[in-house]
Amino acid sequence: MTRPAEKPDFATLVVDIADEAASITLNRPKKLNPLGPDTLVELALAARYIDTHRSVKVVTVSGAGRVFSAGADVSAFGQSPAEGELSAHEGGDAGRRMADALEAMNAVAVAKIHGWCVGGGLVVAAACDLRIAAEGTMFSIPEVDLGIPLAWGGIPRLVREIGPALTKELVMTCRPFDAAEAKSAGFLNRVVPAEQLDADVAELVETLASKPKYALLASKAHTNAVTSQMVGTGRAWSDADGLVEGLRDPEGRASAARYLENMRAKK
Repeated sequence: MTRPAEKPDFATLVVDIADEAASITLNRPKKLNPLGPDTLVELALAARYIDTHRSVKVVTVSGAGRVFSAGADVSAFGQSPAEGELSAHEGGDAGRRMADALEAMNAVAVAKIHGWCVGGGLVVAAACDLRIAAEGTMFSIPEVDLGIPLAWGGIPRLVREIGPALTKELVMTCRPFDAAEAKSAGFLNRVVPAEQLDADVAELVETLASKPKYALLASKAHTNAVTSQMVGTGRAWSDADGLVEGLRDPEGRASAARYLENMRAKK
């Protein structure tokens, strides 16, 4: 039997494994858990690491602190990579590889969402199999206001979960929406009182972990095989090119500057 891999040294995540259950926690709470290139690489690495633990049936994905995730690290937008860092194209594609790795995990992934779930954070949640959010959670997809298309395989995953018409509306208008709307649209499995979020997710994890492993994970694999034929996330391989072009577009850069200025004014 293959031995589990040695645990990597994660700088932006906390990854724990306890027999049949594991957890991945975005762990930069003071920055609202931004998804910079380092975090994207670590999320993909965490998914592959957990897969080496054959006993794991369920993985909880959450964010430390006040929010699930504030999304992509916009502070790095338009900056040239320093020596040794990912190129613009590699950085853009890191999000797609992250989402693909989370979705490809053998175990069932449960997103535990609270506070805000923004942009790329929503893609992280969409790459999970089940999603539970606290009442009061807010969602937004601000990429168009930032002058870039929604990437990282976000479009096909949203179309898969909520359909093309609502995907177009939410992505193109950038309007925030609450947990109740996300549940009504089919993005969330449950919305629970904030004080019950931890307990309700723990109960779901316990329920899933009690199921026969083969039947549980085969059900996930079968469902994913069906949906991959409906909305192929593999088409997202070119997302990085769209991001690079968006970062070069003068109108898009001006829009991003306005968006960031408005965000600073609200703090």
